[in-house]
Formats: sequence, C-alpha cells, structure tokens
Amino acid sequence: MIAFGPAALCLLLFCVSARADRRRFQNAVLLGLTLMFASIGVVLLLPGLPSPLDTIAMLLVFLVPSLGILALGAFLIGNGLTMVRKEGTSPANLLSLAAGVGIFALIALVATVPERGSRLVDSLVVCLVLLAGYVSFLFVCFLAYACLYGRITVRGNVDYVVVLGSGLTGGEDVPPLLASRLEKGHRIHTAQLARGGPAPLLLASGGQGPGEAVPEARAMADWLIARGVAREHVRLEDRSRTTEENLRFSRELMAEENPGYRCVVVTNSFHAFRAAMTARRAGVNGQVLGSPTAAYFWPSATIREFVAVFWEHRVVNLGICAAIAALTALVAVTT
Repeated sequence: MIAFGPAALCLLLFCVSARADRRRFQNAVLLGLTLMFASIGVVLLLPGLPSPLDTIAMLLVFLVPSLGILALGAFLIGNGLTMVRKEGTSPANLLSLAAGVGIFALIALVATVPERGSRLVDSLVVCLVLLAGYVSFLFVCFLAYACLYGRITVRGNVDYVVVLGSGLTGGEDVPPLLASRLEKGHRIHTAQLARGGPAPLLLASGGQGPGEAVPEARAMADWLIARGVAREHVRLEDRSRTTEENLRFSRELMAEENPGYRCVVVTNSFHAFRAAMTARRAGVNGQVLGSPTAAYFWPSATIREFVAVFWEHRVVNLGICAAIAALTALVAVTT
C-alpha cells in the first residue's frame, strides 16, 4: 500500500486545511493532488493483477480518459452553441465553445505536428501540452472542490442572510439569475423562522450600475417584500459595484449592527466557491451557499469563474507557466 502513501498524506493535509477554513483555494489543490496520487497508486497496482484482468484494467485506465476528453470537447462545443443561441455572443458566453474547440485543436496538433520532424516545433507542442495539463489540473481541482463546497448546509441560526446582486434587466427588474438567489435567501429565512429561531435579517447587496434606474439592493428588497418578507427583516447595502465590494460593505454594515454576527452569503452555485474565497479575504464571518442555475448556463459560467480564480492567483500561476516554458526550452536546447 506504499503506492497510496502520497495520496494519504495529501488527504490528511486537505482535511486539516479544510477544517481550519473551507474557503481556501489550497483546499482545492490538495483535493486534486489527493485524487491524482490515488490514481497513480491504482495504476502502479495494475501489473500485479492476474491476466486478463490486468489488460482490461489498463484499457479502462487509458481508454476511458481518452474517450472522456473527446466527449468533453463535443459537449462544450454543443453547450457553446446553445449559449450563443440563448444568451448572445458576448465573450463570456463564448467560453465553453472556445474550450471545446481548444481541446480538439490541441489533439489535432499533437497528432499531426510530430510528423514534421522539426525539433523546435516538437518542443513548442510539448510546451503547449504541459501548459494545458497544468491548467487542466487546476480546473479539475477547482471543479471538484467547488462541487464539494456546494454541499455545505446551514447549521444553527444565523443573524444575516446576505444576497449578492447580479444586475437588473430593463433598469429595474429582477432577472431569473438574481431571482434564484433571492428565492434561496427567502427559503433560508423562512426555514429558520419555522424551526423557532430568531428572524435573520435579509441583506440585499448591490449598487446602482450603468443603465439601472434604481440600486440593485432596492429592487431586490422590493422583490422580497412582495413575497411576504416583513419590511423590518430587510436591510439594504446599495453602494457596491463588485463582489468584493458586496462582501466588504456588507461586512461593515453587519459588524456595525451586531459585532458578533454570524451570516450566510447567497449567490448562484457556479459562483459560490469564488465568492467564498472573496468573503474570506473580506473578513466576512460566514460561508457561501449556492442557488440553482440553468443547466445550459453552468459550463460557461464555471469556466469564467475558474479564469477569474486563476487570474487572482496570477503571480503563482504565471510563474509556474513561465517555469514550464523555460524548462521545455532548456531541454530542447540541450538535447
């Protein structure tokens, strides 16, 4: 069982880190390393299997991921076309389509370029594959832990339910994406009252953006009050323009009213983990919960969130990418 030693160590570190604070990106990386080393451990044990189980297992280990990559590329292209049809051609809506095309382009590059016999071109392809592997590893880490983090449930009573704004339609109307967040916040508020707890304050957070007739917080508060939430149970934070400001200004408001507050923050499921990392940096005392999102919208939105997280840690990530490129170039020059 020595083959699983690295996986066990990473799992232990993951548990310690997640117990200390579930909102760290290092938790995602440690979970990814655990899965990677566990997979390597399984591969190392395969030669010890009796024939023909060893051959079947080997085929499954290498064939399933290969087919999975092809299926993923096809799915992302199909999803990208759906996004364009339903949401338009903004750069954010093209992310899943671009990712799917990128997968097939890299496969085609790997399959055709080595036949040209150019050491420089071969080195460039190897560099691209390694960079794609690094980014893909981080994405799997992000996706796996985001799904795990999304299973967090509210335990005990909270003082505030912070609902993050996401823009208005027509300058003053709550769109479906924001309505999903408000419905989730409303359910948390109602559930705490139903079990005999004190009424948590619903804190609508969002300022007035370009083209909006009212602050998002005002429209959100009106939406909640129209659905039966008592006006005295609603608070407004109407200065923020970004998620970071949402959380920072909300923390200031909550701490001023109740220094020992405990809260939950509500956003959409695809945004929950990144919002949780932002909440940690902002000093918010609470976890982030996700509300349902339309299935077709989820892939592009998740890729967008990953890109944002990657860029937030750009010093480390770009440094590693530069090291990969430099190492590849060094190997190409010295061989």
